[in-house]
Amino acid sequence: MAYIVDLRSDTVTKPTEAMKHAMVNSALGDDVYGEDPTINALESKLASMLGKQAALFVPSGTMANLIAIMVHCNKRGSEAFVGNLSHIYKYEQGGAAHVAGVLLSTLTNNPDGTFDLQELESRFRGTDVHEPISSLVAVENTHNCCGGKKPPPKKLKDHDPITSLVAVENTHNCCGGKALPLKFLDDLSAICKRHNVPLHMDGARLFNACEYLKEDPSRVVRDCDSISVCFSKGLSAPVGSGLVGSYHFIEQARRMRKLLGGGMRQAGVLAAAAIVALDEVVPLLRLDHKRANIMSKVIEGLFLKSFKVDVEGQHSNIILVRIPESSPLTAQKVVARLAQVCLAETQGDCKTPNDEGVIVKAIYFNSKTVRFTLHREISDEDLWLAIMKITYVFKELDATA
Repeated sequence: MAYIVDLRSDTVTKPTEAMKHAMVNSALGDDVYGEDPTINALESKLASMLGKQAALFVPSGTMANLIAIMVHCNKRGSEAFVGNLSHIYKYEQGGAAHVAGVLLSTLTNNPDGTFDLQELESRFRGTDVHEPISSLVAVENTHNCCGGKKPPPKKLKDHDPITSLVAVENTHNCCGGKALPLKFLDDLSAICKRHNVPLHMDGARLFNACEYLKEDPSRVVRDCDSISVCFSKGLSAPVGSGLVGSYHFIEQARRMRKLLGGGMRQAGVLAAAAIVALDEVVPLLRLDHKRANIMSKVIEGLFLKSFKVDVEGQHSNIILVRIPESSPLTAQKVVARLAQVCLAETQGDCKTPNDEGVIVKAIYFNSKTVRFTLHREISDEDLWLAIMKITYVFKELDATA
């Protein structure tokens, strides 16, 4: 049987032995009544780590993001701004519109996961804006157009939705696991505060961002009104996410969790694994980043016309391999070939200890982008076996492209 290296996602990891032990021995109670001591310990721990008042354990990151949207956008027809490549917009089945009645308005994501802040500010609707978009416009308005008077506040038209939320993703999956720059977050939060609009962070891989930035989680999320954190992406816990914010926010979030069917009973058996993840797996994320960096450098160092990697932009555990638009190759074909073993491989450089070849599992984002994701279960041996296979396949496909 071929040796399999699964690089599809960091969600494929299984619980560690310490997690299994903690799950079996966890103290339990009814969490809907607030009586599960392990859930309470996890929520307190996560809130403290992020420098916020409270947290809530929920079954998934998608639910955590939807709850945040429902709490912040508490009137149907509200508007939330998100990046056009964000997980909330692309991969959560339109839950904001379908369930919460919230319009998701998109801003074009830059390659680093940011978006244009001037465009964002120009598109806010329904807020009492006394400040124009920039100081230059303020000077012109004051001196030329208003006779030395302050320009009138922007007025809401009766057919406009009300902008009620801005959401960012950190690290940004579709931008190759990029960590958002702190200056961008600082500038964004200043705009949101000026317009009295809350800021939510989809921090499914927040701790990867913190590892890259070498910053404490509380600093990275300092100006966010709510944050979601996934325990099963990269952290190896089997189930669950945390939603973090103020006491009042979490009080409302608890009600939304119940509405969505996310209230669990003796859920401490799951929270126990998440506590171990925060204590023991978060410090190991640097190894995932290191291995991803090695792999990206090797791929780029092949100097193949059909496969390109942004090594300088390699921030975390996600590697995006781009295929030029002019190439006849497709990402689907590359992923399918990586999952096959030909006879020549078992007799050449791709031999494994059992001489049956290597299968590398990957995913494709679109017809020209392949994603590899490093995670805790990828050892140094797995890394080099995967690199051998990828090198063999990429050279083979490049020669025929």
